[in-house]
Amino acid sequence: MVEKTIELTGASSNSIEDAVNIAVSRAAVTIENIRTVHIKDIHASVEAGAIAHWRVKIDLSFAVSDRLHE
Repeated sequence: MVEKTIELTGASSNSIEDAVNIAVSRAAVTIENIRTVHIKDIHASVEAGAIAHWRVKIDLSFAVSDRLHE
């Protein structure tokens, strides 16, 4: 098996988990066989003394399909 890894950024005003889920859900629209997600970086924007927005940078890995007989 061969896997490919790509870097994505997800954003959410709700939570870190929501930001990760948004990135994975969007990727799953066009990428099959997603295997793992590694959270590389987390950032937060602060407004009026409170967290207003989360951004996560992730590495998403997926299996590369063999397409010998298309």
